[in-house]
Order: sequence, then C-alpha cells, then structure tokens
Amino acid sequence: MITIETVRIDEQGREQLIRLKRHTGIETWNVLCRWALCGSLAEPTKPPTRQFKGEPAVEIAWRVFGGVHHEIYLALLKQRCLRDGLELDQATVHEQFRLHLHRGLGYLASDRSVRSIGGLARKLDEVDAPAAA
Repeated sequence: MITIETVRIDEQGREQLIRLKRHTGIETWNVLCRWALCGSLAEPTKPPTRQFKGEPAVEIAWRVFGGVHHEIYLALLKQRCLRDGLELDQATVHEQFRLHLHRGLGYLASDRSVRSIGGLARKLDEVDAPAAA
C-alpha cells in the first residue's frame, strides 16, 4: 500500500509559502500547498526532475496537508503517475508528489497576478478553463 506520511518542503518552498501567505492572507500552509499541488497536477507536462539537498525546511503531516480529502489527493497523484507512464511504487509516488508540490509553489509564488486571494482563485480558474479554440 502506497502512503505518504510527511510532506517535506525545502527552503525555497518555505520562502514561496511565506510570500504566498503574505499576498493572499491564507494563514495555513497546508491550504496553500493543496492549491499548489492541484495547479501542478493540472499542467500537461511532467515536472522537471531536481535534487532536494539538505534537511527539509518545513514538514507537514500528510493528514494535515490533505485534511478530510487526503485520500483524494493521493488518488489524483497516483492517477497522474499512471498518465505520465511512471511506476506506482512508494519511491516514485513520493518523488512525484514532491516535484509537483514544489513546481506548483514556484508557479504561484512567481505569478504577479497572485497578489490576493482573488488573484489566486482567478489563476487556478484559468488552469481549469478549457483552452481557447
């Protein structure tokens, strides 16, 4: 059975969370991380591979990260792994989770339109909208 026990975020991700919290007023990092994960999962491309060095700057328990919907977030991640042609083993799912989370944080923190909770909602609504024909 594949599980995630702890969400680990590096120093760059921590700084991005601080910036997002300041701009959006969303107080809890787990909520911002959920938005970041979903934004990255919605992207058609795989997240770039990267090495995470050193100790994590932030650790969040998986059940705190996902709340009552933690099983749904894990199912979405597994589905994305399958879509990307990846194995569904513990190490791959963990790695993909971390890559998607950090890519999503980077997208949100670097987007100048995300300067309020409304800007965050509009940004993620764009991700969900069908492409113009």
